[in-house]
Amino acid sequence: MTSSERPLLNRRLAEFGTTIFAEMSALALSTGSINLGQGFPDTDGPEEVREAAVRALREGHGNQYPPGPGVPELRTAIAAHQQRRYGLSYDPDAEVLVTAGATEAIAAALLALLEPGDEVVALEPYYDSYAASIAMAGGTRVPVTLRPDAGAFRLDLDELRAAVTPRTRLLLINTPHNPTGTVLTRAELTAVAELAVERDLLVVTDEVYEHLVYDGAEHIPLATLPGMRERTVTIGSAGKTFSFTGWKVGWVTSTPELVTAVRSAKQFLTYVASGPFQYAVAEALALPDAYFETFRRDMQTKRDILAAGLTEAGFEVYDTTGTYFITTDIRPLGETDGFAFCRSLPERAGVVAIPNAVFYDHREAGAPFVRFAFCKRAEVLKEAAERLRQLS
Repeated sequence: MTSSERPLLNRRLAEFGTTIFAEMSALALSTGSINLGQGFPDTDGPEEVREAAVRALREGHGNQYPPGPGVPELRTAIAAHQQRRYGLSYDPDAEVLVTAGATEAIAAALLALLEPGDEVVALEPYYDSYAASIAMAGGTRVPVTLRPDAGAFRLDLDELRAAVTPRTRLLLINTPHNPTGTVLTRAELTAVAELAVERDLLVVTDEVYEHLVYDGAEHIPLATLPGMRERTVTIGSAGKTFSFTGWKVGWVTSTPELVTAVRSAKQFLTYVASGPFQYAVAEALALPDAYFETFRRDMQTKRDILAAGLTEAGFEVYDTTGTYFITTDIRPLGETDGFAFCRSLPERAGVVAIPNAVFYDHREAGAPFVRFAFCKRAEVLKEAAERLRQLS
């Protein structure tokens, strides 16, 4: 094969094209549809946090390269947040790393911790960057599929245990879980922790929706469980909690050894990012508990608006106890192909959604499921619900 005949994209990434989010967002623009596909809010977060970013810009904070690990103010605020919310104690100087959003944190962690051929057990369906990051690191992904059971998606702990082999290096856990809206229970997380300790596995845990749990559900960081702090890389983000997704401020908390490893990869990705915004997020994390509770309650109300509309439109709607996504089944509407359904939905109803099949290795398993985002203004959700009713 000559160089001109060789594919330009390397084989590790050959299966990944343009993301479905780009395709569906472009479709929303071209058709004038309500975009309930990509998960970004249609309003900004707290005014005092935005003003903190403006102040940082004007005062010259972060306009040049910030420190590689992140500005001290933010690292201190992250450590204080983990202590206040969960009783987890981290050294801001050695055990906290600021990243360009959670997506970079995931990529850097996997690039740092995997050798080619290592297996990564991940909960399927999974956020699409997981598969790409595992591939870039030369790892092998092993999906454990969350399946519908009694109106919600559930983890089969026996299947999880069976997925671990001598080649397994780490578990990649996401709770609250995107796209299904599942929040793993204490019993489930305890079983995950016991498996990790027994098999001496590392765990990367994506907890970016930690403040978005509903109906009395509790977010339990895996690092709080026995034997887990020393083997868990916890990933958080400001975007989902404060509705500033464009700022791209995420973080990693873990042991000095694991943080150093992740930083070794991260420094050759973005090096540093989001300088002025880091100062603003430091102030955001110190907001009173009332902010977090009001935000959670408001998002739960929006969930209920959209869930009711989807039910009236004829979808089967699965319980969402976390995140800002609802997964639905389109088979009650006489449909079976989520891709075809989502591509036709803008013309049929003026609404954009995401086919869950893109989050599966075996796409047939996710074929009838479609995800809608409810992180929008209440009036937008009501209009979307009204448009979708014509499907029934």
